[in-house]
Amino acid sequence: MSAVDASERSSPTPDKPIRKPGRAGAVLAILGLLTIAAVLPLLASDYRISQATMTIIMAIGVLGLNLLVGYNGQISLGHGAIYALGAYTAAILIDRVGLAWWATIPIAGAVCFVFGFLFGWPALRLKGHYLALATFALALAAPQLLKDKALEQWTGGVQGIVLTPPEAPFGWALSPDQWLYYVTTLIAAAMFLVAWNILRGRLGRAMVAIREQPIAASAMGVNVPYVKAMTFGISSMYTGVAGALGAIATAFVAPDSFGMFVSIFFLVGVIVGGIGTISGALVGALFIQFVPDLADQVSKSAPSAIYALFLIVSMRLMPTGVVGLVRSLHSRLTAERRPRS
Repeated sequence: MSAVDASERSSPTPDKPIRKPGRAGAVLAILGLLTIAAVLPLLASDYRISQATMTIIMAIGVLGLNLLVGYNGQISLGHGAIYALGAYTAAILIDRVGLAWWATIPIAGAVCFVFGFLFGWPALRLKGHYLALATFALALAAPQLLKDKALEQWTGGVQGIVLTPPEAPFGWALSPDQWLYYVTTLIAAAMFLVAWNILRGRLGRAMVAIREQPIAASAMGVNVPYVKAMTFGISSMYTGVAGALGAIATAFVAPDSFGMFVSIFFLVGVIVGGIGTISGALVGALFIQFVPDLADQVSKSAPSAIYALFLIVSMRLMPTGVVGLVRSLHSRLTAERRPRS
C-alpha cells in the first residue's frame, strides 16, 4: 500500500464530515435565549421588565466576581463596595456634573478598574481567608464612608441621590423600563463576550495557571503580581459597570442600599451558578434576584431562614453549582449514547 492510499484511508471522506457534538445544541440554545430576550419586554409588564433588567445587571456583577474567584482563585467579600463605587460614580456624574447617563457607564467601569487594580496590588501579600477579611472590611466601611460629612455634598449623605429614569431616544415607542432593558441586555452581551475572549487568551490562561499552581506559573514566566492585580481590576470593572447600571435602573442610590449583604449575594450567585463558569453568572443572578422573593412568599415571619434553607439544599444537591450539574448530566448522557467498541 502506498503512502497516498494510506493517507486517503485515514483522512475523513467528504460523505462523512467530522461533527463536534453539542455545538449545534449550544447555537440553538443561544439563539433561543436571544429570541426570548428580544421579545420579553414586548409581552411583560413594567414590573417584570424591571426585574429582568436587575437580573441582567446582577449577572454582570456575578461574572466579574467569578473572574476573580473562579478563574484566579482570589476570594473577595468586598465587591459590594465596588458595586457602590460604580453606582455613586454614575449618580454623581449625572446629578452633580450633568453628564449624560450613557456616558457615565464606561467612566464608572474605568474608575472601578483603577481602584481594583490599585487595591489588588498591595493585597497580593494576602491569601485565602486573609484576603477575604481585608475585602470584607472594605464592604463594611463603604456605607459609613458614603455617609461622611466631608463627602455629603457629593454623595447626598444619608438621603442619597435621586435620578431621573432615561427616556428612549428618537421618539421610539418604548417605555423607560423597556429602553433600559434593551440597553442593559446589549451591554451584558458585550461584556460576556469580552470575558469569554479574555479567558481564552493569554491573560485567561495565566489566571487559571495561577489558580492551580502559582509557583509553577511563576517558574513558567507568568508575572504573578501583575496578573493578579489585573484580574482584580477587570473584576472590579465588571462590578462597577453593574453598579452604574443598577443606579440608573433604580433611579436612586443611598448608603444603606450597599451593605455587606450585597457582597455576600454576589458570592452566593457565583457559588450557586457554578464557580469558574461564564454561563453560571446568569443562573446565579436569577437565584439572588428571585429566591429572596420566593422565600418571602413562603414565610413572611422568617424569610431569611427560608432563603438559607434554599441555599443549603442547593449546595447539598449541586455542590458544583447549577452549571456544574448540567455539565455532569450531559457528560453522562453522552457517554451512555456513545457506541461501545
